Amino acid sequence: MRLVKKAVALSTLAVTFSVGFAFAQDHDHYVRHDEWKKGSHIQKEDWNRGEKVDYRHYHLQEPPRGYEWRQVDGNYVLAAAATGVIATAIVASTVH
Repeated sequence: MRLVKKAVALSTLAVTFSVGFAFAQDHDHYVRHDEWKKGSHIQKEDWNRGEKVDYRHYHLQEPPRGYEWRQVDGNYVLAAAATGVIATAIVASTVH
């Protein structure tokens, strides 16, 4: 069971990295938000500026009930719509 959990975690990390890397390469305009980490809060202004995205289109994980994905400053953020608590953030990279 532990091996299965590790495999799932590694595959999730690989998908997250590849999506973030591909996204950063396709978009020239982004702001790096290193403060967006799991458990922290996204500012209401940032959340409201963000565009809701279809997680299927970008191959992102399905959001839990009450959460949604937003694209903000070239980053993807999965957060609770009511509280702004971040579950996942794919932060834009400067790698080209």
